[in-house]
Order: sequence, then structure tokens, then C-alpha cells
Amino acid sequence: MLPKLLVNENFPAPSTALLRAAGCDVLAIAETHASLPDPEVMALACAQNRWLITFDRDYGELLFGRRLPAPPAVILIREPHYRSHEPAQWLLPLLAQPETIVGSFVVLTRDSLRRRPLLRVLGASL
Repeated sequence: MLPKLLVNENFPAPSTALLRAAGCDVLAIAETHASLPDPEVMALACAQNRWLITFDRDYGELLFGRRLPAPPAVILIREPHYRSHEPAQWLLPLLAQPETIVGSFVVLTRDSLRRRPLLRVLGASL
């Protein structure tokens, strides 16, 4: 079973469509909660038990600096240039093996993946 996802406002719509076509349950901030502040985006991901997918580096500070409650997984995509459908293509192999990602802060590029364990805060759930 594929994990539920929350894609941040900066995630490209064509990739959102590809993830949905692949059977993913995707909540897109751009469609439902435009301009929601980052801490509230993360709280929403926690409340709905969704993996957070973003291009925004601020989430690392929120998780590791401010120690806000973490969703099941956070994937930060760090790729300066890409076609709008590519992020979905990079994510789909990861989503097929959720046990390798859950509980992690992942930095993903087209060529690499780095994982760091998330700090679990009371109120956050896997």
C-alpha cells in the first residue's frame, strides 16, 4: 500500500497528477491550502498521517532546530533544474518501499538519496 502524501505548494502540478495516476492519495497544498505557513503545513501532514514532500529547506530547521512534531516522513527534493513531471518519477520507487523511508528526513536528488532519522516528538505518529 502506498503512503498518503502531502505535497507542498512548490510541488509541480504535473507531478501531482502523475502520483495520483499511480494510485497515490495526494493532498496538494496549492489546491486546498494556498499560502499556508510552513509550521501549519507540517502540522497538517502530522494530523493526517501523510508524508510531506517539498522543495523547501525550511522544514529541516522546523524539524531539527525547532523540534516541531514530525510527520511519518519528510522528503526534501534538492534539484535546481527539472522537468515538471520528473519529481514524481524520482518519488515513485521510494513510495513502493515505504518501510525504507518512514521515520526519516530524506534529501532526494535525481542521482542520490540521503536519510536522517526524524526526531519523534510526543503527538507525532508513524
